[in-house]
Amino acid sequence: MTPDLNALAQRIHDTQSGNRRILVAIVGAPASGKSTLSEQLYHHLGGDKAGAAVVPMDGFHFDDAILNDRGLLPRKGAPETFDVGGLHRILDALIKDEGDTVYVPVFDRDLEISRGSARAISTHHRIILIEGNYLLLTRSPWDQLHDLFDLSIYLEVPEDTLRTRLIERWQGFGFDGKTALNKAMHNDIPNARTVVTLTGPTDIRVTGG
Repeated sequence: MTPDLNALAQRIHDTQSGNRRILVAIVGAPASGKSTLSEQLYHHLGGDKAGAAVVPMDGFHFDDAILNDRGLLPRKGAPETFDVGGLHRILDALIKDEGDTVYVPVFDRDLEISRGSARAISTHHRIILIEGNYLLLTRSPWDQLHDLFDLSIYLEVPEDTLRTRLIERWQGFGFDGKTALNKAMHNDIPNARTVVTLTGPTDIRVTGG
């Protein structure tokens, strides 16, 4: 089903009391469409001029050097390969809304690294869309994030659809069919199953392909 942007935007505005800053979690498995929905909602809400902003969870990937030292590089993208503490501190700073600009990292897919302080969230930004796979996982340390969100949206997509999208994504990055299939099935799909089985309660579920 195509997300009803009008209904989602209205629910977000209904959640916001006055002009207080709110955090909206947009959650789903890899290739479920989180980034696409986040960008669509961002523009539908009026974009930067209207005080909307997007903070992607991917910016909190551990650097490859850290992952390599910990033997986790082949699992990059799994829950244990993210700086959850760093994400928690950024979300906490956004909630406190103490008048300071909060700078957040953004993951550069071309370089395969996170660029620190790559996006500025100023006091002007009142609706913050936090996009990521594991924001509502019920296992530690991710479960410490649950109470930080004012509203949550979960994208529910069949595994067959995810598999097709993931293979096409890796092929789009220049990998051959066999390598793309291997990457999808040995890392992405297990991560997707983690999201499906361990994501806690959400306020809104968007189902379909």
